[in-house]
Amino acid sequence: MATTHHHKKPHSSTTYLFIFISISIILLTSLFLLSPNHQYNSNCDYSDGKWFYDPTLRSSSSRYDHTCKEIYKGWNCLNRSGAAEVLKWRWQPNHCALQMFDPLHFLESHRDVSIGFVGDSLNRNMFVSLFCSLRRVTDEVKKWRPVGADRGFTFLKYNLTVAYHRTNLLARYGRWSANDKGGELESLGYKEGYRVDVDIPDGTWAEAPSFHDILIYNTGHWWWAPSKFDPVKSPMLFFKKGQPLIPPISPEIGLDLVLRHMISYVEEKARPGTVLFFRTQSPRHFEGGDWNEGGSCKRLQPLSLHEVEKFFSVQNNGTNVETRVVNEHLFEAIKGTAFRLLDITRMSEFRADAHPSSAGGKKHDDCMHWCLPGITDTWNDLFVARLSSIKVR
Repeated sequence: MATTHHHKKPHSSTTYLFIFISISIILLTSLFLLSPNHQYNSNCDYSDGKWFYDPTLRSSSSRYDHTCKEIYKGWNCLNRSGAAEVLKWRWQPNHCALQMFDPLHFLESHRDVSIGFVGDSLNRNMFVSLFCSLRRVTDEVKKWRPVGADRGFTFLKYNLTVAYHRTNLLARYGRWSANDKGGELESLGYKEGYRVDVDIPDGTWAEAPSFHDILIYNTGHWWWAPSKFDPVKSPMLFFKKGQPLIPPISPEIGLDLVLRHMISYVEEKARPGTVLFFRTQSPRHFEGGDWNEGGSCKRLQPLSLHEVEKFFSVQNNGTNVETRVVNEHLFEAIKGTAFRLLDITRMSEFRADAHPSSAGGKKHDDCMHWCLPGITDTWNDLFVARLSSIKVR
């Protein structure tokens, strides 16, 4: 009986070469994507995600601790109830991963770079988080304040400078009193208030765009601060080209003018290649009234999605509504500009548990600033991710 033999066709040398090249490409691509420089997705919406509880998160992290000397005492939550739990929540974007940034790699990849945070105390909150993370991996640090900066440090081995320029409104402002000789504002009955020059930057940061390679701006919290800018007793009075704007305008319109002028100023003064970010509004979490009305923030877990909407919906016009209102002005202001958004609002809205609360030592609960270590560490993870995605394009 005849038998049929089936023989395998031997591979040609060309086939083996093709297989070898294909495997090599796959391995090299994997190494490229897994390397620290290329772990970020430039198209990811990092603001779209959820917080996940991970009981091992803090124990496996070596970012920094409460002993970092730059941490303002009011943000040190060591003795606050539930403080340890604040660090066990991880933000996970829905369609990509947000890695905890590697401070040593950041130092090595940003040699001879200067980073400036420009804004109110919430930007200082973020600045301190970044400094403490970097300080943990090197002792060679020298205090050095670039012109106008409130505080700054240079990491000597890497010649990397990180500085914070304090400014509440971005624009220059100061007390205003009626002139005995009269004037347009005096004729309208104004006796005192605050003069805000919409077209003049605050001197604390006016030179920053010509110095820093990377800038992160913010403003917003002081624009709705009746304890400072009382609309009757001490209103914001806006000036342009040295003259009062008549009729007087509201803070909302004033904010639009300031954003427009300050963004244009930065774009004009910044050196070629400067990376510009504008950080979105950091949410407050006062319950039962505002800070001067007995408001508090005693929660020990993040808010639910339903609670977030109750807190921040513009339609509800609640205590903390200015968060999204400010963002609406900001989104419009940066359209068509060189600024990129650093959107921390959504991820932060859930974290009513992460404020100093009564641990800050104030007469009222601090439901505005954040515990350190804490959520501003995640802001910096986002900042580094966005920065890296820009640099590798």
